[in-house]
Amino acid sequence: MNIPLHLDAARILLPVGISFYTFQSISYTVEVYHKNIKAERNFGRFALFVSYFPQLVAGPINRPQILLPQLKEFDQLKSDNFVKGGRLILWGLFKKVVVADRLAFFVNIVYNAPESYHGWAVILATIFFAFQIYCDFSGYSDIAIGVAKTMGVDLVKNFNKPYYSHSIKEFWSKWHISLSTWFRDYLYIPLGGNKVPVPRWLLNLFITFLVSGIWHGASWNFVIWGAIHGLLIVSEALNSKFKILPFKLPGVLSMVWTFSIVCFAWIFFRANTVEDSFTIIRHLFDFNHSFLAEVKQMTGADMYNLALGIPLIILLIAFEKGWELKFVQKYFHQYVAFRFACYFTLILLIALLGVLVAQSSFIYFQF
Repeated sequence: MNIPLHLDAARILLPVGISFYTFQSISYTVEVYHKNIKAERNFGRFALFVSYFPQLVAGPINRPQILLPQLKEFDQLKSDNFVKGGRLILWGLFKKVVVADRLAFFVNIVYNAPESYHGWAVILATIFFAFQIYCDFSGYSDIAIGVAKTMGVDLVKNFNKPYYSHSIKEFWSKWHISLSTWFRDYLYIPLGGNKVPVPRWLLNLFITFLVSGIWHGASWNFVIWGAIHGLLIVSEALNSKFKILPFKLPGVLSMVWTFSIVCFAWIFFRANTVEDSFTIIRHLFDFNHSFLAEVKQMTGADMYNLALGIPLIILLIAFEKGWELKFVQKYFHQYVAFRFACYFTLILLIALLGVLVAQSSFIYFQF
């Protein structure tokens, strides 16, 4: 009608953590409706369940069956819980401020100017982002679980070494576990799950991952990211049911393949726009440019962070794989000197290599 309209004042400010405590509220409503739990009559306790501060902003998402009973039976503060919680907080801080935030420097340089970087620079930045987002989000989850543990509350585990997965299905059983199971129980299964004809089953899988992508943001980047994982999951489901491929990749190769396609999908997740995503993909296999020449464009500080990137990833893997060794756990629990040497090493790394600046927020705070 040719009436000028200015809507700047109508911009909506969303409350902090709205998506995560909405998930918790929905799970509570559904579980009460299906009579899996009794309705909580104490409003204060219900409000505490919805807005429990360690996991309020970015999860993990806790079911009412797990969290509400613990909020009813608070134990006295115990030194053992402080030790276990403090250990998780320390490990989470290492992953966040040492690994994730150091890798972020090089990732931001490449992804904020994708037209300027090619070949190995793009590949390295994409791998760095895979570890950045893992350490950033799993680091937050460790801190949240650790803080709750100091108060005697056990939150659900949210990550279980996802990059060691041998398939996309296995990856999603180990990555952001609380969100994956939420979508499974409250979207995939109500759609019919796998208890329907095959075409509908495959559509249910695809819809679940597409919605997961849209949940991350109203952007085509996230839609494409969710669609890629949906198509991969559908492909694996088809192959599992009908044995389309006549062979199966051996262990290490299947792990490398899974990590590679997860990294490829991360391009759409991290890129600023869809156009940037396709620029990065075009440059991914363009090795006609010198990696050293492109690196020389950076400042000394940026080159320092780049040089630290690979050693920090190796150190992270060494810590995670080392903890799986029985003799390491035995020494850790039996020998005070060894235990405190581990603590001191992490504290020293955080103090010397940690990016301790206010601007370094958690990636999932935006969701």
